[in-house]
Amino acid sequence: MSDICIHSMTGFARQNGVEDVYSWQWELKSVNGKGLDIRIRLPSGADRLEIPARERIGKALKRGNISATLELRRVEVKSASLTINRAYIETLVALQQDLGLLVDQTPPRLTDLLSLRGVMEAPEPEAAQEDTSAQDKAILDGLDAALAALVDTRRSEGRRLSAVLAGHLDLVERLTLEARSAATLQTAAVAAKLKAQVTVLLEGASVPEDRMVAEIALLAAKADPTEEVDRLEAHVAAARELLVADGAVGRKLDFLAQEFNREANTLMSKAAEMAVTRLGLELKTVIDQFREQVQNVE
Repeated sequence: MSDICIHSMTGFARQNGVEDVYSWQWELKSVNGKGLDIRIRLPSGADRLEIPARERIGKALKRGNISATLELRRVEVKSASLTINRAYIETLVALQQDLGLLVDQTPPRLTDLLSLRGVMEAPEPEAAQEDTSAQDKAILDGLDAALAALVDTRRSEGRRLSAVLAGHLDLVERLTLEARSAATLQTAAVAAKLKAQVTVLLEGASVPEDRMVAEIALLAAKADPTEEVDRLEAHVAAARELLVADGAVGRKLDFLAQEFNREANTLMSKAAEMAVTRLGLELKTVIDQFREQVQNVE
């Protein structure tokens, strides 16, 4: 059995990891959209990742409003070596002595000196020299994993959605078959009614029988919804093919939903019997439900 199925545009995924002294987390959200709208939020200093991230998202997804957020934090994986700035301490002590009576000459305590800014120093990594290639690779690989998880959720939701849409199509098909039977009876009823009315109107007049029959047949044909029923059945078959087709088919299904609605409206405009009117109303209800669900299809 083929694993091909429609995909929903709704989904969520999260992926995290650690690389060197940084922890990262991707959070992806996907909702309905007319096209593919990608919004990426990156922490300060990570703008270099936007283009490759956008390319990866564009390859994995075809439609939907996508929100991708990256959180990046520095973690302490080893203690930094600290040094004492002896020259700075000597300068401070000499300054105390030079000021003489202007300041307290009590020798400063070590704890007081160490609390002064600049006395204890930790080497700061130079950002310009920091190699981020390994970190970037890990983060982008994490994005790929998050995208795979998002695609899985959209596929799972698509299977559920496919079953709902198939149920709507089954109902449209059943109502269409009933409409075909009702239309056949309606055409005959319309022809008989027209013939009776024309006979009354032309009572005593001399009108060729063949011409009267031709005119009645023409009027009855205009009220015959057989063409609309034929197109409805064709649209049902086309929609079923799309439900098992590969790729993004949401736009095509939405177009078919519009065609369904158009045929149902024309069917009702030709209704001369309550049975056809009732079936037309039921068809429009189911078609509206079908189209509402189609808005979720990628």
